[in-house]
Amino acid sequence: MGDRSQSLSASSPESLSPALLDRLPSEVRKPAYDRAALKPGIAHIGVGAFHRCHQAEYTDDLLAKDFDRWGLVGINIRSPLLADTLGRQDGLYTRLIRQNDEVEARIIGSIVSVVDSQESAAPALDVLASPDIEMVTMTVTEKGYCHIPSSGALDPDHPDIAHDLANPETPGSVPGILARALELRMATHGRPVTLLSCDNIPTNGIILGNVVRTFAERRGRRLADWIEANVAFPSAMVDRIAPATTEADIDTVEKRFGYRDGAVVVGERFRQWVIENRFAGRVPRWDRVGATFVDDVTPFEHLKMRVLNGAQTTLSYLGVLGGFEHTFETIADPLLANFVRRMLTEEALPTLMPVPGIAPTAYVEQSLSRLANTAIRHRNHQIATDGSQKIVQRLLSPIRDRLAKGESIALLSVPVAGWMAYLIKASVRFGRAWQVSDPFAGKIAAIADRIGADSGALVDSILAIDAIFDPSLAANATFRAHVVAGLDGLLSGDPMGFVGQVCAGPTDARLKQPARSA
Repeated sequence: MGDRSQSLSASSPESLSPALLDRLPSEVRKPAYDRAALKPGIAHIGVGAFHRCHQAEYTDDLLAKDFDRWGLVGINIRSPLLADTLGRQDGLYTRLIRQNDEVEARIIGSIVSVVDSQESAAPALDVLASPDIEMVTMTVTEKGYCHIPSSGALDPDHPDIAHDLANPETPGSVPGILARALELRMATHGRPVTLLSCDNIPTNGIILGNVVRTFAERRGRRLADWIEANVAFPSAMVDRIAPATTEADIDTVEKRFGYRDGAVVVGERFRQWVIENRFAGRVPRWDRVGATFVDDVTPFEHLKMRVLNGAQTTLSYLGVLGGFEHTFETIADPLLANFVRRMLTEEALPTLMPVPGIAPTAYVEQSLSRLANTAIRHRNHQIATDGSQKIVQRLLSPIRDRLAKGESIALLSVPVAGWMAYLIKASVRFGRAWQVSDPFAGKIAAIADRIGADSGALVDSILAIDAIFDPSLAANATFRAHVVAGLDGLLSGDPMGFVGQVCAGPTDARLKQPARSA
């Protein structure tokens, strides 16, 4: 083993850096502008794979087309640290597009500096309060907003929020850090700023506005009034599948293109960004490079949430239960592909409002073909993370819409039961089948350990979690009956056989429901 590592280090390739740009192979696309002239104008919180594959790429496109003071400062307030990866490479990184066997490499240069603010909020606050920053974007995942998923309001009992309200000058949460940064802006220069959520949450601008304003009101009327006059919270819909980077992705860059990059990101070819046209102060004109500025993001959000994300969530839980590792393997299974296509077409699509320029059935097929891309190795367990924060919008909202019209939820209820089964099977009593990451994992494991294999009692206890399940939905007998039947089938020895039964024949047959007119 020692000989091999010596030979590797003797010929180890050069790491990505500004000095290396001119010597990269011609097929690697490089920034088409003078990075040395770039000045910061945007701060981004949560510099993970998605941001580097999406907003940072759009910004790179914009700088090439219409150079202006829109350099990005990347801030992480949670792990991982950025200094050793992006920081060491002067913000440069490789974005790979992968479509089955094709690979396309591009160096993104829009990030001018990175800031690690995990130990203390101070470095983040210095950037966010700077008069140079006129746009703050963020990808902090659903749980970063410290909100109650079922209502979208700030969760005052969240431990990070309780800490930040008691210690407003040393915040640790996203709402606390943003409120403090706005307070500093108000006190020093008063320049307006747009706070743009790029997280995969419908009405993300409303939720971000809710949590920041509510936090600010606890700090006093003056700050709340200043925010009202000087800060915009537009909603946005973002879309590109960008799985977590693997060692194989880093090796691909090294083997194909001959340099080392510790910050590689991988994505599919498709990308979309729809932004509500509501800004404070100057705004990067991302609409000149493929983004869309609209008056109302809602139709686009619902379409993506209930179709693409609904499919991803469904395939993740049913995929794990069926023994599949990745999305593309799950959707290659004819039974699960048929189930998810029917669920989207028969139950999700009828709940959608018309979307300008998009045909819904074509969107379903496009979404399913994106999920079948064999080069995008998106692990089912990764997509299943934080499901309690996701199922409200992706599954429960369309279910409520259908119940209100007396329509079937036989298909949409299956992934809700799948989410329950996934967390239940991680409990001690159910053999700790896998490790899970979800804010409600502990609560549901305790329920499973207490109750055991009684599907009705399990469902009743889980539906009582009102942060996820609106009480009126939890009390709906049709919904409960479908979820109990689903959990029974998915916890049985043959979960895929159960999915096959659901697909066979009329969707309501298994509950012998009386026929009802819509």
